[in-house]
Amino acid sequence: MIRVKLLRSGEDQPWTGQTDGVWVDVQTLTPDEIASLRAAFSLNPLAVEDALEQGHWSRAEVYPEHSFITVRSFARPEQADEFTERLSVFTFPDAVLTISGGGTRALSAVWPLTGRESVNNPQEVTYELLDHTADTFFVAADALEENADTLEERVFQTRRQNPVPDVFELKHRIAHARRLATDAREATALMGRHANCTPADLVRYRDVQDSFSRAAGRLDGLRDLLTSLLDLHLNLQSQRMNEVMRTLTAVSVIFLPLTFLAGVWGMNFKFMPELNSPYGYALAWASFLLIGGLLAAYFKRRGWW
Repeated sequence: MIRVKLLRSGEDQPWTGQTDGVWVDVQTLTPDEIASLRAAFSLNPLAVEDALEQGHWSRAEVYPEHSFITVRSFARPEQADEFTERLSVFTFPDAVLTISGGGTRALSAVWPLTGRESVNNPQEVTYELLDHTADTFFVAADALEENADTLEERVFQTRRQNPVPDVFELKHRIAHARRLATDAREATALMGRHANCTPADLVRYRDVQDSFSRAAGRLDGLRDLLTSLLDLHLNLQSQRMNEVMRTLTAVSVIFLPLTFLAGVWGMNFKFMPELNSPYGYALAWASFLLIGGLLAAYFKRRGWW
């Protein structure tokens, strides 16, 4: 599907091969449409190959015919899952060509803005597309931070459920997001260094680069937070194990003297005064209860019980 919008007025028009003062957007490109675009625009073959390759990483290049950038971002940033979308932008002196698999969030946001005072030339359209793409990374970072907060609560509140698999799964998603943001930042930086544009356009590219850098910084902070959270979980597990071992040790210490006395009175010597005493059994139980109670009270007082 090919759609066209005039850059100066923002008016939608059917595409009849216009290449001046227009934004041409192509979604789900077909072989016939590729041939039509090649005939109308002077497209560098390497850029077209990158735009058509599935799963291509973010990159940028400035060719003699045009500048080119392709950026991958989240298709569903509110979930920050593995699904991504890719937008390729060909920027000509007086036209913009965008190619995507089925549209992107940035395209949907910028398309209605075309023709306004701040979005009426190719460089401004390219900047707005990159800027709205950067915004999706902040939405994804918010979603990942919310997941990290939930995991943190689970670490402190839940004793039986093991959060470690979820921590590593979230770390994998954060690493994926950071890789996307870093690649987009490097591509935008290359555009800012080598594209033939005005000083105002260079400022816009640096602004987008800064947005990608801040998004990557937030993701780095989240990754460090999860590492600390994992260490905290292991420390809490060790503390809980120490508490269990302390309780078991206290019980063992209580029964140790009782076992000793039972062993002494269980020896088969003939002359043991306690064995012939009519109060020997009661005396033995009284000794057990007294020693056990004193030890239990002592451990309770010291906080070991």
